[in-house]
Amino acid sequence: MFWWLLSVVIAVSILTSAQSEFTNITVRLGHPVDRFVPAHAFGAALDGHEKGEIEKMLSPVNIKEMLTAGLKPLSYRLRTELAVEAWHWNPKGAWSEPAKKQGYWTSSSDVRGASISLSYGYKLPRRGSTIDQANDDGYSRLDDGKIQTFWKSNPYLDQHFTGEQNSKHPQWVVIDLEKEKLIDTIRIRWATPFARMYEVQYQRSAAAIDISQALPDEWQTFPEGDIQNGGGGDVLLRLSSTPVSTRFIRILMKESSSTSDRRQIDVRDHLGYAIREVYVGLFVDNRTLQDEVRHAPNNGDQTPIYVSSTDPWHRARDKDELIEQAGFDRLFKSGLTNNLPVLIPVAVLYDTPENAVAEIRYLKKRGYSIERVELGEEPDGQFVTPEDYAALYIQFAKALHAVDPKLKLGGPSFQDIEYDEDAPSANNGKPAWLGRFLAYLKEHGRLDDYTFFSFEWYPFDDVCQPTAPQLAVANKMLTGLLAQMQRSGLTRNIPWIMTEYGYSAFGGRAEMDIEGALLNADIIGTFLNLGGEQAFLYGYEPNEVIHEVPCSSGNNMLFELSERGSYRMPTYYGARLTTQEWVQPGNGVHELYATTTDDTQVTAYAVHRPDSLWSLMILNKDPDRTCAVAVKFHNEASDSDSEFVGPIDLYQYSQKQYELSTDTLEPYPIRDQPPEHQTLTSQLVIQLPAYSLTILRGRVPLGDRDGPSPGH
Repeated sequence: MFWWLLSVVIAVSILTSAQSEFTNITVRLGHPVDRFVPAHAFGAALDGHEKGEIEKMLSPVNIKEMLTAGLKPLSYRLRTELAVEAWHWNPKGAWSEPAKKQGYWTSSSDVRGASISLSYGYKLPRRGSTIDQANDDGYSRLDDGKIQTFWKSNPYLDQHFTGEQNSKHPQWVVIDLEKEKLIDTIRIRWATPFARMYEVQYQRSAAAIDISQALPDEWQTFPEGDIQNGGGGDVLLRLSSTPVSTRFIRILMKESSSTSDRRQIDVRDHLGYAIREVYVGLFVDNRTLQDEVRHAPNNGDQTPIYVSSTDPWHRARDKDELIEQAGFDRLFKSGLTNNLPVLIPVAVLYDTPENAVAEIRYLKKRGYSIERVELGEEPDGQFVTPEDYAALYIQFAKALHAVDPKLKLGGPSFQDIEYDEDAPSANNGKPAWLGRFLAYLKEHGRLDDYTFFSFEWYPFDDVCQPTAPQLAVANKMLTGLLAQMQRSGLTRNIPWIMTEYGYSAFGGRAEMDIEGALLNADIIGTFLNLGGEQAFLYGYEPNEVIHEVPCSSGNNMLFELSERGSYRMPTYYGARLTTQEWVQPGNGVHELYATTTDDTQVTAYAVHRPDSLWSLMILNKDPDRTCAVAVKFHNEASDSDSEFVGPIDLYQYSQKQYELSTDTLEPYPIRDQPPEHQTLTSQLVIQLPAYSLTILRGRVPLGDRDGPSPGH
């Protein structure tokens, strides 16, 4: 049996057993676990940014540099959905109330005139949620202390549009008092339309709630909290003769008055529910409500409130000038698309089907290449129920397919799909969310409208923790969570797409260090092994360091722009090694084979390329230990082993090439060099350095021919 030995520091001498123990890597021949095309599989995500940054980031020089990473297709990320804003993807368009420049907006599909360079979101004046997933600079109108303002639910979830009784899509308001308080009274100042049937409830479970992941799902209606014939107006309700200790209060609305104070003929004004202000607390001396809600027109001072949906009605003056998205014409003409179809979003949660239709018509008139359309972004992170999202999904799908029946629609672009080893069937978990969404589509005969599954993957929220333990469990987490999603109804019959991925959703040092490159490579290898079709790396645009947590600073970025200069980050070199060296660039079909190691800190991914070469991507995720690696290709059918023969290309990236400064607030590269490359002509013994990424590529004689074993 022949063995091929690898080392991190390239050595000419033979490594003795006294110097290091071998880690065995076995490529198991036979049937590949997956097939993929690099020019389709490896993409990049392009997001919205602060004012003026798009112009700087997407300069011709930067675009030329970005293209060298070898990432081909693009995923266009929609920041307005996260910010609770309506999207004017085209600054030209029409208002439903044109005289007042307000109402429901539809961008123009007319391609005549100036190109679209930038697009913007518009803040919603009927917003209900205190917190959002973008800049988090908005606030709820339910406790802003102003009687003139109000929250209103999304009219597209009313029975007028859904075709179902409103009780099938109850809308709700959840008040988070942040700690347990004694409650026996609520005051609701209704706007129109108001709720005729509703329940006032409190959290039943005393268990700790991680509000960042899910709202409470166990509720108890107050003894006097079931209202069957509400009249609107200013309502004071004694909910219980005995105060209840609770942190969360929910108003669950089941039937609307379908009325409006506005003299508009637009039916959407009459649909849903609207509340001006809400107060909860104890009724003192039978005459005064001791209010526990903090009322303020900013999210830092008001009591946090969450809502089921928000009306996309807005005004011209609500434009958010601080955040901008790249315009479609700017994007498609930049060269970044590589003439490949772009994964395009349409806004769903805070927009209208008419605006989505106009968007697709515009892109088609321009002749831009689109194939898949992602409906909305991160509804789970905004606590939208799967049934409500599904009802909107169906309405948008019908409208879009009327324009182009061949459009492939999907989503929901999960904010995350956290792996819960202890409670994989939790009612408020992402597997259950997906199961309920799919069940709704199936029940309504619209499952064929769902043609791909998409999610975002930032596995580590706590960037203050040591990185080695995180890297050690990353592939297990991704494997486990996708298995959970399959148990909830996700099928391998539709593509799985990772529309964003990176180390963390929060800025941290690991994203700028070797660990970021290692994790990205591990994500790609694991996802392809599991049958994933496309993965879009986040941080394509040159960016800067951000400081979001006390312990660390960083950013998911391939290139850093700072006062010190510009740098290619480890994530850039990791992407280059993946797209240019591990695989053969282009449209050739690659075959991925199961690969095992006997060291938990070493992972490897083996591909058979169209040029008949075998290529291994090997990660040493141990931060301190150098290890030697022996590679063999095992044919189970003949119970025989083969090995690489020269010439053999070896690329290696480690702390020998890169070092990050110890500065906590503004870390910067002290050493920033490209991966090391050497051509091996014989079976040299080499080692894998601590925290390193290695590509090994060459020919492997398998029997009397090169290529996969019989049974391939």
